[in-house]
Amino acid sequence: MKNKKPILLLIAVILVIISAVSYESITTALLISPDKQQNQGPQAPQNPLPDTTKPSTDKPDTQPIEQPEKQEEVVENNENVVYISASKLNVREQTAKDGKILDSLMKGTAVSIKNEKTDEAQIRWYNIAYENATGEVNGWIVAEYTVKDRAELLDTRLSGLDLSPQDKTYEYPDNPRVEVKGIYITLYSASGERLDKLIEMTKRTEINTFVIDVKDDNGNMLFATEAAEKYSPEANKKAPIKDIKAFMQKLKDNNIYTIARIVSFKDPAYARQNPDKAIVYKDSGKPFTNSDGIIWVSPHDRNLWQYNLSVSKEAVAAGFNEIQFDYVRFPASNGGKLDKVLDYRNETGESKPETIQNYLKEARKQLSPMQAYISADIYGLVGSVSDDMALGQYWEAVSNVVDYVSPMMYPSHYANGTYGLSVPDAYPYETILKSTRDSVNRNKNIETPAAVRPWIQDFTATWVPGYIKYGVKELELQIKALEENGVKEYLLWNATNRYSEGALLK
Repeated sequence: MKNKKPILLLIAVILVIISAVSYESITTALLISPDKQQNQGPQAPQNPLPDTTKPSTDKPDTQPIEQPEKQEEVVENNENVVYISASKLNVREQTAKDGKILDSLMKGTAVSIKNEKTDEAQIRWYNIAYENATGEVNGWIVAEYTVKDRAELLDTRLSGLDLSPQDKTYEYPDNPRVEVKGIYITLYSASGERLDKLIEMTKRTEINTFVIDVKDDNGNMLFATEAAEKYSPEANKKAPIKDIKAFMQKLKDNNIYTIARIVSFKDPAYARQNPDKAIVYKDSGKPFTNSDGIIWVSPHDRNLWQYNLSVSKEAVAAGFNEIQFDYVRFPASNGGKLDKVLDYRNETGESKPETIQNYLKEARKQLSPMQAYISADIYGLVGSVSDDMALGQYWEAVSNVVDYVSPMMYPSHYANGTYGLSVPDAYPYETILKSTRDSVNRNKNIETPAAVRPWIQDFTATWVPGYIKYGVKELELQIKALEENGVKEYLLWNATNRYSEGALLK
């Protein structure tokens, strides 16, 4: 027994040491932070199974190593805003040319890049996100048709435009904003019995706004102004409202928001007074007119600018809440084809869109101190094209400097085939839906856009081949299309001032 005790003692000591070492190893492993455990990593098994997510690299040295497929390589993109450079670019569900089309984006649209991928054909794709009326859209576009700087998309006529953030007052203390649902009223309706009937209509319907001619298509005034007396005395001769204060008070007493319509550059009365300012044909010197026979004055004429703005200030002083500039453009010239034969009296060297934007900027400068909002009427198609249509109306340039932009989305005014519609006039819902969608998307390209408040159609365009009769149903469809794009404000146009009341009931 004496000989066995040292042996047993030695065995016991060895067991204690082994146990201590094992306990310390386990304890150390438990105390290591998750990050450290991850950095150490598990030991690879001696005979690992192939990684089915990647091609095996276990090949003889004489064969090239097969690289991971390009379409699986997704790279984060930190410069996350680009602009569409194609006239129209499809957004697809997958990175494939035949992938399901989710949407199409027009030239100039800003999108955010989430990541990018290169497919087997070496085509680079961007996974993008952007907002539309239904919320955030995610999809894939071909990266080739984008640019990082929006200025790259602007041709020489657009390069001088101011697309920088503007210092706008969203709401004036003494002139709160209104969710406008308005109708157009001529000089004659404003001064006759028709006005009382239209006021009564506001009590039964959602209509709460009157857009009233203060300076109409012929240059005539609603009420005599000092500005007209100075710049175009003829314009005062037929002014129907003799007591503008009483007129405005009547509208205010009925809680009607008032917008003064100022026809800007279509002014035969001013042209007769200032023939050297009219747009003329280069060869004959004769004034240019459209099919209506009305003479246009050069939008470059600063004298006319001040005339229009002086009339506007008198309208605000009389009580109008807002000034709306109509015909704030150059005359339609067949896509600019008439530019070669017309003399626009351009002494400033400005492009058409620069002139229109500068005019509206000057309007805001002079009218903002009076707490008046300004709005501009533009062609309905302007929001769906990538240029200014040779009119001087470039969407972002106009929207950036006014409070409200009113595209004239009358379905009858779109050419057959527009938006893939055989006769847009026969598709009031579809036409307004697509036009509004484009306009709302264009506003996302600038930081200080105007609110979108379209003009829509409440008349029957009998001159359009394939036209349909417009009434309550057609008006309801247009309003529905606006609402589906998140647009709650609208203006109704009918030259005779007779509106489809049934679509507007409270």
